[in-house]
Amino acid sequence: MAILQRNEERLMTGEELARRPDLHRELVNGRPVPMPMTGRIHAALEMRLGARLVSYADTTGRGRVLGGEAGIYTRRNPDTVRGADDLFISHERYARCSPLTFLDVAPELVVEIHSSEDRPGEAAKKIREYLAIGVDRVWYIHPRRRQVRVYRSPEQVETLGMGDVLRDEEILPGFALPLSELFRD
Repeated sequence: MAILQRNEERLMTGEELARRPDLHRELVNGRPVPMPMTGRIHAALEMRLGARLVSYADTTGRGRVLGGEAGIYTRRNPDTVRGADDLFISHERYARCSPLTFLDVAPELVVEIHSSEDRPGEAAKKIREYLAIGVDRVWYIHPRRRQVRVYRSPEQVETLGMGDVLRDEEILPGFALPLSELFRD
């Protein structure tokens, strides 16, 4: 009698993903998920906001800014590693990070920029994951709508439009960016 062996999928860890620079991917429940390259508008917004956050961090000395799909563990065993477009993490939280390649301590702020390639529901899932691990704010930028949604929790969301100023006195005191500057052509 033949014994059927079930093909068990081998899950990847975050550490294994870090050793594979050829995989430009996120990791979701141990499975690599492709991340397509961003378009020029997405890239411009990421750089413009990132530059303002770096300037803020350098001027105030309050923390660090990481960008370019900075990896953050949102789950372990099986591992999920999400790539944030930009993030701000205080020196206090950064000091608690282990020497892993990806952040294993929640930053105060994560920035996600909507891409036309985003799968339906994926942004909401990522936002919930970030908030569940202790991220204080998620700024979700929608380029076509020229809006920023500020998430304090999955239920507490503020939508900002072109006449508004992006600020958060609680986690980034003194930071202010008019949306007209963020979305300038």
